Amino acid sequence: MLAEVLRHLEVLVSFDTRNPPRAIAAQGGIFDYLRQNLPGFRVEVVDHGAGAVSLYAVRGTPEYLFNVHLDTVPDSPHWSADPHVMRRLDDRVVGLGVCDIKGAAAALLAAANAGDGDAAFLFSSDEEANDPRCIAAFLARGIPYEAVLVAEPTMGEAVLAHRGISSVLMKFQGRAGHASGQQDAAASALHQAVRWGDRALDHVQSLAHARFGGLTGLRFNIGRIEGGIKANMIAPQAELRFGFRPLPSMDIDALLATFAGFAEPAAAHFEETFRGPSLPSGPASDESGARAEERRLAARDVADALGLSIGNAVDFWTEASLFSAGGYTALVYGPGDIAQAHTADEFVTLAQLQRYADSVDTIINGAR
Repeated sequence: MLAEVLRHLEVLVSFDTRNPPRAIAAQGGIFDYLRQNLPGFRVEVVDHGAGAVSLYAVRGTPEYLFNVHLDTVPDSPHWSADPHVMRRLDDRVVGLGVCDIKGAAAALLAAANAGDGDAAFLFSSDEEANDPRCIAAFLARGIPYEAVLVAEPTMGEAVLAHRGISSVLMKFQGRAGHASGQQDAAASALHQAVRWGDRALDHVQSLAHARFGGLTGLRFNIGRIEGGIKANMIAPQAELRFGFRPLPSMDIDALLATFAGFAEPAAAHFEETFRGPSLPSGPASDESGARAEERRLAARDVADALGLSIGNAVDFWTEASLFSAGGYTALVYGPGDIAQAHTADEFVTLAQLQRYADSVDTIINGAR
């Protein structure tokens, strides 16, 4: 099985699916290769525009859907060799996307060709740019599945929960003037931004003991503040960008309202620029997050039924949360270590590929 996984992976790595620029076509290239290597599958390829392409393949009447993204981050100058040429080095293979997550795609292709069991795959090309057109289009179809397994790197363990993510742009408006004079609280836009940051950080600290599924507290970061003109001028304008990663039991809209309310005077502009729900997703039934816990336990039942080892909840975000928000039981399960994702000389170990390939072969084709 491993030899077949590596054969597919070498070809998959050779296709340039960097995102950006997401110059990925529905015809030719990686999607033609997938078509050619899905025996007995009904295959639908849809171009959603701007390089976002999905391939939905079904054989038989499967209970589970495997989701894999084929796009990669851009390579960096720090690669020691051509990132699109896979290299085998002792106990690992190196290449752009081998861990995140073409290794999983190769293993699924190998398993699909190792037998004729029922299986369903959704391959996509738009994960790395936070533009989930492919999954949104799939969710709109309402195709029923017992569960969705998203193949991000989890060291071959089933991850049942992770944080959500929200990114926000704020703008503050002040009044330009000479800095030698006495200022009221609203005069400097930069002072408004700094005071807002103090209040926001205090609030984050107050949530430090909140817990869900092994995760603790609210992750929060002020990533950028800019504004003003020079040291002796009161800043007439300032812009601040921040992000936070909530627990599944936290309400993103309520957090946004709280953060917006810390601005005195009110911010001139407050805009959420990106949102990714938590896993599991959906509104909690009460403040303790009982509904989220109920959905996490449903995912655990799926993992148990498939014989998967259950890992810890993680801080990073995945598109499993989009399936969860769409009403599916979802979990994250794939080969490799997330620490290797987006790095120069990205690698995945042969042992991880072998273990994952054997597992998905059993899920698809049954124990032999």
